[in-house]
Amino acid sequence: MTSPTPTTPIPHAPNARSQRRPRRRLFAYVSRRELVRVNRLLKREFVGGLIIMIAALLGFVAANSPLSEWFLSLREFKLGPESLGLNMSVSHWASDGLLAIFFFMVGLELKREFVEGDLRSPRTAIVPVAAAVGGVIFPAAIYLAVNAGSDTTHGWAIPTATDIAFAVAVLGLIAPRINPALRMFLLTLAVVDDFIAIAIIAMFYTDGVNLMPLLIAVAPALVFALLMRWKGEWFAQSRWGAWLILLPLGIITWALFYNSGIHATIAGVVLAFLVPVRGKSGGQVAETLNSRFHPLSAFIAVPIFALFAAGVSLGGASRFPFDPVAIGIILGLVVGKPLGITLTTWLLTRFTRATLGTSVRWREVIGVGALAGVGFTVAMLVSELSFTDHSDIDTGRLSVMVASLLAVVVAAAVLMPGARKRAKQPITQANLVVGDDSAA
Repeated sequence: MTSPTPTTPIPHAPNARSQRRPRRRLFAYVSRRELVRVNRLLKREFVGGLIIMIAALLGFVAANSPLSEWFLSLREFKLGPESLGLNMSVSHWASDGLLAIFFFMVGLELKREFVEGDLRSPRTAIVPVAAAVGGVIFPAAIYLAVNAGSDTTHGWAIPTATDIAFAVAVLGLIAPRINPALRMFLLTLAVVDDFIAIAIIAMFYTDGVNLMPLLIAVAPALVFALLMRWKGEWFAQSRWGAWLILLPLGIITWALFYNSGIHATIAGVVLAFLVPVRGKSGGQVAETLNSRFHPLSAFIAVPIFALFAAGVSLGGASRFPFDPVAIGIILGLVVGKPLGITLTTWLLTRFTRATLGTSVRWREVIGVGALAGVGFTVAMLVSELSFTDHSDIDTGRLSVMVASLLAVVVAAAVLMPGARKRAKQPITQANLVVGDDSAA
């Protein structure tokens, strides 16, 4: 009787499940080069955010102190050439003039993100873009639901904006060692949020366009673009070139935009988009200009705007806190922002083959979403653009300030327990989530 011949086991054919690609992590990659750039940017925004906070506090105290009459008369004092249509109050100059500098800086950062940053690739852009859209839709829907049937629905865009400097400053205070991928997520989300806010201002807060000034504005803008293409690196490095040549072109373009009926801050974005990211020899242009002129925006332009915008008297025309405008803004920023951002991110993990990442927790995503409810600068501007009645404007401004403070409290309550745990952990490659530059 012969023994059975041993048979070689036949390997099982791989099934479809084993051939599936590994699930992509939404917050799994930060290049070292990008990490260094973002850390530098975060430190810069942190200082700017603190200065804006101080300026806003001074404005609020001045409006509710014995100096209130002097402060309010200063805010309404008019100056500027009447013949050029530029005789405006000091607060008007701050919101339409100085904020154009802020929007120019935002435009430079947007241009860099679209060309070389996270927004250049659908793979890396999908999370912050989707989250930003969710963070706009939910607050707007909440505001509209609260104000349905009234003439205050025009303020629907107020709770949709995130203040980059404020949010970054608060994040640095309450969670300094949060995962770098989440810091980048907040920064990129806020940049996309600003882009959406710019589009909203351009489309919904323009009361009619005067074509002639707008057509004339093409000439200085075109000269600006040609000079930047020709000598962009020189202008970025020159101590006087940008001030003596580019600034006058920018002021002329701004003035023409203002007289065209389009909000003048849009001129800053248009000019920023005309700046090349890199010059002919490959040197940085947009980022260098951003670094050079950031102090002008963060330490002068935005603080002056914050000083006057936050100067709301508690005993004045405001109907805070029980007016539908106030309720809609507060609920939109404090509830709508984190809900929209978190739910959108969850949908990406639910309906795509993506996970958060090994070192990112849903608690942190919720906390960052809550922090996006800090909507100071652009939200205050949109509040001013949304209403003509002073009581509505003051109610909107005061509501934005209170909502931003509440958003900070919520974010701190969510993020600080995790931040304390991270502080006790050693810094490792795993919790930094850093890749090599070649993959960037």
